[in-house]
Amino acid sequence: MNVLGTHLDALGYTEHSTRHINIVSKRAGDILEALDYTKDRVELARIAGYLHDIGNCVNRTDHAHSGAILAYNILKDMGMDIRQRTDIMTAIGNHDENTGTAVSDISAALILADKSDAHRDRVANTNLSTFNIHDRVNYAVTKSDLKIDKDNRKVTLNLYIDTDICPVLDYFEIFMERTMMSKYAAKYLKIWFELIINDTRLL
Repeated sequence: MNVLGTHLDALGYTEHSTRHINIVSKRAGDILEALDYTKDRVELARIAGYLHDIGNCVNRTDHAHSGAILAYNILKDMGMDIRQRTDIMTAIGNHDENTGTAVSDISAALILADKSDAHRDRVANTNLSTFNIHDRVNYAVTKSDLKIDKDNRKVTLNLYIDTDICPVLDYFEIFMERTMMSKYAAKYLKIWFELIINDTRLL
């Protein structure tokens, strides 16, 4: 994953290496675990989360599709059952908001986990004066928590944004597609998606 991180750093993207994939892997599994899915489904969600951005080492464009094929072949070589590796391939291939949508429990959990990780720790650029809007919005997010409420059938993304760095409206300017994708992913799991920013419920 160091090659992946170096590649995206060179392109000026937010962090997509060890920190991000560990968070996404854990959150994807935690979502299904909280909703009482089987241990097998939870583990597959964690694997999908860990491998979901591997396609970026080929190219950022269509990274979900190239990553899905890469992951499938890696898992095949490791001896994983065809149905399990196909489930992971499908989830990875559908995690990007430009081309994908929730088509399974694993893909829905992966989407919710991936889109929840906005945070200043993902900004590689340390020069605030050269920030683009993606840098500024991510850097403004000082806290990002994803909570699953099984009893009330909802998942809540709770963000704290430093409005001295950027207004909340800027978050929606770049993350509206991801927010709506998360809403539909939650719907697939038969739960509600709730977005709270600075203690104000916005969705």
